[in-house]
Amino acid sequence: MNTVLQTKGLCKTYIVNKRQNNVLKNIDLTICEGEMVAIMGPSGSGKSTLLYCVSGMDRATAGEVVFNGRQTAKLSDKALSQLRLDEMGFIFQQMYMMKNLSVLDNIILPAVKSKKNRESRKQIEERGRQLCRKLGIEDVGSNDINEVSGGQLQRACICRSLINSPKMIFADEPTGALNRASSDEVMNELLSLNRDGTTILCVTHDPKVAAKCSRVLYLVDGGIVGEKNMGHFAGGDKALRDRERELNGWLMEQGW
Repeated sequence: MNTVLQTKGLCKTYIVNKRQNNVLKNIDLTICEGEMVAIMGPSGSGKSTLLYCVSGMDRATAGEVVFNGRQTAKLSDKALSQLRLDEMGFIFQQMYMMKNLSVLDNIILPAVKSKKNRESRKQIEERGRQLCRKLGIEDVGSNDINEVSGGQLQRACICRSLINSPKMIFADEPTGALNRASSDEVMNELLSLNRDGTTILCVTHDPKVAAKCSRVLYLVDGGIVGEKNMGHFAGGDKALRDRERELNGWLMEQGW
């Protein structure tokens, strides 16, 4: 399998009140095409910081990040921003939608801004509608973002993350603001995308979410202290319960 993302000796340090805070410490990580990887760990362990550093939203203090064959540290801020726009998709707990735009206009905005896109506005809108149909929100595309449910809005965020056909999706607590039913719906959509070949890296505190991933990394104090290979989730309630039971046992061993 081809490697999409690799880090070597990744470190991130913040200076707070003249004191050094080492948030990430010598992270070595490889993610291959088609994987769905969860990052777990206690609060303050560096989960979101790791996701931000590997995706280029934040610069690492030391070490190397290679995304799709390119060392991100060697890219200018402008080139890195273009890489995120063209080849990465992002889903957050806070959905960061533009309040003055409709749901559909929010979805297609990255494609409109992308310099690699040579499509007409009409073609982009049609692709946006196709994604909405795929995720079951085709009837709310013209709505304002405050006129749809949380689950619908998060599915719109998934559509937005896919509009530029990214190599990889980065998700930071994508179900954290949702109730259980909406959380299950969103995770099922992410699973479907992963089965279609999309690579996903997901930060989560929810074992029910992590149990659907193919691999789980456990962070403590900025370092990966454990890794659990779950295999791809084929579906089914019993299989999911077994995976949750297995994962919870492993998390207890890690000190969860």
